[in-house]
Amino acid sequence: MRQPKLLTTLQSYSWQLFVSDLLAGATVAMVALPLSLAIAIASGADPSKGMVTAIVGGFLISLFGGSRVQIGGPTGAFIVVVFSVIAQHGYDGLVLATFMAGIILLVGGYFRAGNLISFVPEAVVNGFTIGIGIIIATSQLKDFLGLAVDNEPADFLEKVPVLWEALDSLSTAAVSIALVTLILIVVLRRVAPSFPGLIVAVGMGSALVALMSLPVDTLGSRFGELPGRMPWPQLPDLSPSRMIELIPSAFVIAFLAGVESLLSAMVADKMIEGQHRPNAELTAQGIANIGSALFTGLPATGAIARTATNIKAGGKTPVAGLVHAGVILLVMMFAAPLASYLAMPALAALLIVTAWNMTEPHKWSGYPREGKSEIMLLLLTLVLTVVVDLTVAIGVGVAIGLALRLSRRKSV
Repeated sequence: MRQPKLLTTLQSYSWQLFVSDLLAGATVAMVALPLSLAIAIASGADPSKGMVTAIVGGFLISLFGGSRVQIGGPTGAFIVVVFSVIAQHGYDGLVLATFMAGIILLVGGYFRAGNLISFVPEAVVNGFTIGIGIIIATSQLKDFLGLAVDNEPADFLEKVPVLWEALDSLSTAAVSIALVTLILIVVLRRVAPSFPGLIVAVGMGSALVALMSLPVDTLGSRFGELPGRMPWPQLPDLSPSRMIELIPSAFVIAFLAGVESLLSAMVADKMIEGQHRPNAELTAQGIANIGSALFTGLPATGAIARTATNIKAGGKTPVAGLVHAGVILLVMMFAAPLASYLAMPALAALLIVTAWNMTEPHKWSGYPREGKSEIMLLLLTLVLTVVVDLTVAIGVGVAIGLALRLSRRKSV
């Protein structure tokens, strides 16, 4: 079934539900705003692209999605892929790859490929997720520690020695702001989990930089002032040679968007005791990524952390996701200059916490009970993600995982 959940929920919609969705949507927007900026920066893109993606992608995922409470936008899982595509093919290449990924997801939704998520081994998903978390955390050490590094290598094995050699340039001010922000994020999440603590923590860390005139990079000093309006939609370069060149990247983006959105929807189902529509969700991801590409945004997908925040804040229907996108648009239109004061170490602390959460430490104790083959598959996928390439890691991991599953069936 590919019918959007929005149509189902509107049949019995009420004023009471709207109030709940309104408050939840505004709360999630305050969480999504700093995350969207930080993810765009870590991906090697202009920070405004993160806001555009949260607005367009988030709106379309809620409008056409198959989950009652899914919140969409840019996510940490895409940082590695996006950074790589921009480095190899330029930002216009990323836009085209995202556009093509959207078409692939639309085709997948049409042929009901949403049910194929069960064939992706959980060890592979856990392996590349942990690997991505390690890469994200490493990429933020420069800003977290305030290191003076002119040309930071993208490759993990090359990056670590460069950062180590630059430790002499460590900035006490940057580290202090990063630690204050990190501690605030952790404390606020435990004390008030439904409170939008991310923006409060990043805002307080950044306010300390401004009030104390600390020698710390801010979003404005590095990127300039954010635009106060949405860009006009435009088609990417659809030349055949360019499209053929970007087919591998498009498939990786489509795979990640599909897997992460369906995993997020499954997590949401457990929290609300609901049932999402996987093929409607895939279709929504396709529409959202085409829409994001038309507005020169980043790849979009369902975000597990933001979806959980939406549920805890009282979100009941996809209207909360529409409100979340609308609030971010209002912030862009009327408060964009304030974002220029956000401190880079504070944003780095936010992403390091995000990277830690991506590794899902609560699952670690259960891995030894899953068997040697599952542990080896997880470690192989993890190492390939960090050391080689995410595309290789996913391809090898899925192939070996399916081979292991088939061998077990034959032995039964």
